[in-house]
Amino acid sequence: MTERVFPRRRTRRAAALFPAMLLAAPVMAQGADPLEPSLDLPTPPTLNFYGSPGLMDMPTAEMLPDGQFTTTISNFGGQTRLTTTFQALPWLSASFRYNGIQDWNFGGFETYYDRGFDVRFRLFTEGRYRPALTLGLQDFVGTGIYAAEYLVATKNFATPGWGPGSLPGRLKLTAGVGWGRLGTYNSFGAPFGADRPAYNPNSTGGKVAYDQWFRGDAAFFGGIEWNPNERWGFKVEYSSDAYNFETGVTSVFERKSNYNFGVEYQASERTRLGAYYMYGSEIGITAQFQLNPAEPANRLAAPAPVAIEKRPARATNPEAYDTAWAKSTSAGVEWRDRLAPELRKEGIGIDYITLSGSAVELRYRNLRYNSQTIAAGRAARVLARMLPASVETFHLVPMSGAIGLSTITMRRSDLEALEFEPDATGALLAVTGISEAGKLPPTAVPGVALYPNFAWGIGPYFDPSYFDPDVPIRMDFGVQIHATYEFSPTWKISGEIRHRLFGNNADGRASNSVLPHVRTDQVLYAQEDTTLHDLYIEHRRKVARNVYGRATLGYLEPMFAGVSTELLWKPVQSPLGLGVEANYVRQRAYDQRFGLQDYSILTGHASAYLEMGGGFVGQLDVGRYLAGDVGATVSLDRTFANGWSVGGWFTLTDVSSEDFGEGSFDKGIRFSIPVNWFFGKPTRQSIGTGIRPIQRDGGQRLEVPGRLYGQVRDAHAKALRGEWARVWE
Repeated sequence: MTERVFPRRRTRRAAALFPAMLLAAPVMAQGADPLEPSLDLPTPPTLNFYGSPGLMDMPTAEMLPDGQFTTTISNFGGQTRLTTTFQALPWLSASFRYNGIQDWNFGGFETYYDRGFDVRFRLFTEGRYRPALTLGLQDFVGTGIYAAEYLVATKNFATPGWGPGSLPGRLKLTAGVGWGRLGTYNSFGAPFGADRPAYNPNSTGGKVAYDQWFRGDAAFFGGIEWNPNERWGFKVEYSSDAYNFETGVTSVFERKSNYNFGVEYQASERTRLGAYYMYGSEIGITAQFQLNPAEPANRLAAPAPVAIEKRPARATNPEAYDTAWAKSTSAGVEWRDRLAPELRKEGIGIDYITLSGSAVELRYRNLRYNSQTIAAGRAARVLARMLPASVETFHLVPMSGAIGLSTITMRRSDLEALEFEPDATGALLAVTGISEAGKLPPTAVPGVALYPNFAWGIGPYFDPSYFDPDVPIRMDFGVQIHATYEFSPTWKISGEIRHRLFGNNADGRASNSVLPHVRTDQVLYAQEDTTLHDLYIEHRRKVARNVYGRATLGYLEPMFAGVSTELLWKPVQSPLGLGVEANYVRQRAYDQRFGLQDYSILTGHASAYLEMGGGFVGQLDVGRYLAGDVGATVSLDRTFANGWSVGGWFTLTDVSSEDFGEGSFDKGIRFSIPVNWFFGKPTRQSIGTGIRPIQRDGGQRLEVPGRLYGQVRDAHAKALRGEWARVWE
């Protein structure tokens, strides 16, 4: 389903064309490779035609910087490959690739399109005398057209640079052994057995062929890359890929040589371009785009936080610490009215404030920042600047509707003492408490005119559709208007109308699924220009200690309407969360107005969430899906301190691979990018989408707005500590 963005909403997302977003705004990482100091170059490893660190067709053992996100577009011999690669851990990377092969005169394809996944594991880092060593699985989930396994070693050496004062260059030597496609030329035998079936173009793909890994013929490959400076690179490789299918069974190109030659140029810190002479007969080109979500976002285009003013010493000015002011019955209202405009300037709204002579509890809404830590830091600064000197303890409670998400407890004296200290971040975290939000104090003073609250927004939307065999990327573009009416802290009504201005999703292929068409009728849902995307009423509240609840009724998403209920158990300090969700829905009419179809389903899941550290969150969902199949979804996402999120998932159910159809089981990748990463403007908006190799009906879950875990987790202990450095922004 498509997510979206609105210019005036607090937290929304927009689906956008995935490759276009990557090409529009990448920023290349400036970190050096983990080599000896004399070998450092200010660019990450170069990429091959498969989008992984490599030469041209062959891989190297290098890894990208941790968190690096790349897009590679390559073409030679009628073959175009679009690959995205994510360095999930320093020793693990994963890639998703979309291929188009022209002149495929087999099976009736003029241009053959295919998807595949790669994964790479670093076994050893490079040392002074030891090369780096990496094991790779190429196209291990897909039809297997490019399926291969390899073990490769790479060693770097310093060389003189070009010109006076230039940086040292780098000579990179690579040697490896490959199986599968990389073992088809000049094989030396089958060291682990010869049982490996040939590629079958009629396969539906999607299965992990682990029983074929490292089986069959093996062959050596290798090459040299020389970077005389930070701009230029020259490559020579010996390829072990015979391209048997492309040059034998079909006539995609003619392979005349085992050697490939290339030159690359670092056009900007974002982009690297390359030109190559491939297999003695073809000219190849690549464009490589790299960015790193671990890098800080652009500096926020917002007023700098005010400095914390130190209070006068108690010994020299004891009257400043007198608490008589707090005994006034109007003190809470007076201070609320003084603080509210200053907090509003910082993007913070007051829900409730409770004051005593020595402490304040501020329950607030974060209206501006994608980080709850920034909001807490800015709120604390305003309180420290304005409140009487006697107020020493700040209890900050971020709110989501009526739900207090956590309590962040700071001492004013710590803020005063640590603001300009060298280790201000770590020192403040060490003396800050993060605990569960308690019940609302009976003396709390509410904010002014909180409810009812009406908000609306109008803006563009993009609705992409990927991997149609006729047109690989389809797109609808239009305008959407969204409105939300919160008539109490626990109740709201929300809806969205879309009007398509242009696009071609309506021209896609019809479903051939043997399962109930819960997702594959997207072409039928794309026929109308003006549609009701969603319209629902929602109730949210804290049910008990550490337990949150949600109930939603209405047109929940473009394809289904009904009722959804959810309970979530998530202690503030615990990395573990447990949830259960139950939904009864009916399929909506294709025109996406108010009509319903006959198909209905009771669906639901039990979920477990685990914060693993380093920004990683794992999730397991077990239950019944929209097509009536039963199974489980495993997902893993990594969220960076600046708001970036990258992850993937797979779902296995009791639907057979034959009934599921092409792809065999549901799987995909997803990402979310905060808008301020591009523009620097502080906002809670983000853009993102999920990409599947193929959209089928098995393993499809209802898309419910406002699921609880993401809202709750952002203000819990592990998430706050993970981005604590932003408390000073």
